[in-house]
Amino acid sequence: MLRGDLLTVPQPDLVCQDLTKDFDSFRAVDHVSFDVPQGSFFSILGPSGCGKTTLLRMIAGFQSPTGGDLRIKGKSMIGVPPNKRPVSMVFQHLALFPTMNIGDNVGFGLRQRGVAKAEIKTRVGEVLERVGLPGVSARRVDQLSGGQKQRVAIARCMVLEPDVLLLDEPLGALDLKLREHMKVEMKSLQAAFNTTFVYITHDQSEALVMSDNIAVMNNGRFEQIGTPHEVYHAPSTAFVAGFVGEANKVTAKVSAMRGQHVKLISDAGTEMIVDTPQTGLDVGTWAEVFLRPEIIALGPANDDEGMNVQLGTVESVLFNGANSTVTVKDKTGSLMNVALPQTGAFANLRKGDAVVTHWDPRHARCYPVGS
Repeated sequence: MLRGDLLTVPQPDLVCQDLTKDFDSFRAVDHVSFDVPQGSFFSILGPSGCGKTTLLRMIAGFQSPTGGDLRIKGKSMIGVPPNKRPVSMVFQHLALFPTMNIGDNVGFGLRQRGVAKAEIKTRVGEVLERVGLPGVSARRVDQLSGGQKQRVAIARCMVLEPDVLLLDEPLGALDLKLREHMKVEMKSLQAAFNTTFVYITHDQSEALVMSDNIAVMNNGRFEQIGTPHEVYHAPSTAFVAGFVGEANKVTAKVSAMRGQHVKLISDAGTEMIVDTPQTGLDVGTWAEVFLRPEIIALGPANDDEGMNVQLGTVESVLFNGANSTVTVKDKTGSLMNVALPQTGAFANLRKGDAVVTHWDPRHARCYPVGS
């Protein structure tokens, strides 16, 4: 604590201000600004081609920005070559040297820096133990599993003690089961080292599971920065609502408004009520309404009480483990996906069963078309 009872505020490890990258007439990164607190896990999430890899390569120093500033630990990195920056990078294909054993792979960067052999051996042993791979220094790369190779790649970076670790879709080449396991493992490793991780991915589940904060990127810009809970439950834009998580999207016209209480009629003729804090809506304008499958409930066909109730029939039931996805078709022919647990009153639904769907107006998200 400082004199005057002022708390010291930790300086962010990484700060980007108005960072821009042009390739001739194409703008890949468009005035992006953000900061990453010390010791946090920050993910940049977006579809292929949105600019996230270009942004990561600028942080690493492999590409120079067209404009803006980039600071690590308060020092501008503009013009600083990659080998002089306090960062390390894990690539999707790991880039481990197949002709070297694990110890030599992990110690490669230290040898390049001219560190003494005895110190290299000590530091390599320590970092391998911290990633849960003690005693593997003499093994060959091809003797390790996919998950172990991931940890070796991280160890090779962390032995250099970077201020920021950059990760370029490192789980993309793994099979599904191992990828699920490595999500938890990656977050545990980040917490163990207390190092700032900047992680890029197109996989929303990776970002939601591992991150302290997520930046959702689209067409070179950040659409929203927030916690996983904020990005999932309170998306700022229609793009975020549609890209992060599963959602039913309905295009509808606003027929009446009273504060946050909005009445709409879908293009198929279905009436709905939405409570939305979003601006830009007015009577007569078109909107996009997003409904998560888990916020929609089912009821018996004779249950027509309440708001947003629609009679329909079951079109399909897809079993996917702990839950099922039930697709319901209403009288207009519109389809709605509903997420249900395997237990309960509707656990044995079949195609053709009559049901009603209903949902709370507070749980929908509504945006002007084109916003």
